Amino acid sequence: MRTPRPVRRSVRRPVPALAALLLAAALALTGCSAGDDASGGSAAADNAGAGPQADGKAGAREAAPGGAGGGAGATAPPKLTATHIIRTASLTVQVKDVPEALTQARAGTESAGGYVGDETTTRDEEGHERTRVVLRVPVEKYDEVLTGLEGAGKLLDRNAKAEDVTDQVVDVESRIKSQRASVARIRELMERATRISDVVTLEGELSTRQADLEALLARQASLKDRTSLATITLTLSETPVKKAEKDDDPGFVDALAGGWDAFVTMLRWLAVAVGALLPFAAVAALITLVWLRVVRPRLPRRPRPAPATSTLGPLPTARPAPESQGPRTPGEQD
Repeated sequence: MRTPRPVRRSVRRPVPALAALLLAAALALTGCSAGDDASGGSAAADNAGAGPQADGKAGAREAAPGGAGGGAGATAPPKLTATHIIRTASLTVQVKDVPEALTQARAGTESAGGYVGDETTTRDEEGHERTRVVLRVPVEKYDEVLTGLEGAGKLLDRNAKAEDVTDQVVDVESRIKSQRASVARIRELMERATRISDVVTLEGELSTRQADLEALLARQASLKDRTSLATITLTLSETPVKKAEKDDDPGFVDALAGGWDAFVTMLRWLAVAVGALLPFAAVAALITLVWLRVVRPRLPRRPRPAPATSTLGPLPTARPAPESQGPRTPGEQD
């Protein structure tokens, strides 16, 4: 029982020293972690500041319009634009002088690098001119030329269209590439062919594939022309375009006008029919006159039939009934 006591005393002595050592180690670890947290916080702040510049799209999505986050580093997402577009437009402009406006339109088109296509000019009963002209301008100058034409006078009508043909251009280019490779293979086979039948067969195949290649090249050239040059159809008029007014409920005057138009139309057609039949009627009348006055009198006359006879002699002919001379008396005989 006395032996374990010294052991307990030996154990209790180093406890304060061990506790002090553990406390010092804990303080050291706490200081290190605090330093690490401070450095980590500064690094996180640096990364947060560099984040919008490193990722423009994320910064553009997170920044609110007009807020503090919309700084110079925030960039808008890029816009996708088609590379092959066919642009067409039609304008109707009322001007005071059509020839002068047409001259200005030609000058503006040629200065933009384009050219003037089809042109049609008409003049009404009052002497007012109306010109329709087709202009081809580069796509880069399309908006500028269109704005200039609209300002030449009073704009009456405008219709603009844009057709994206990028898929068609890519498809044609791919088919041309494949067709050229096919033609090259056929030519290589023709160089290696030794029999005449093989050469004839390969020549026919080569002609077919070359024709297909030429058709593809023509389509490619057409697409290139239509996408590189915009088409503007300009109509210049000195008078406004009159549009028919729609009236769903016609009145008595409208009905009377319609009936009169129908009557005049019927008379016109009757006059046309009579005029068409008049030459035939004149010829028929002339033939009838010649028959009655010239041909018929010269024809031999038929003899009169002889009176009928019997064995007792000729039969008496019927006498005409006497004219009535008044009332007869009973004693009169027939």
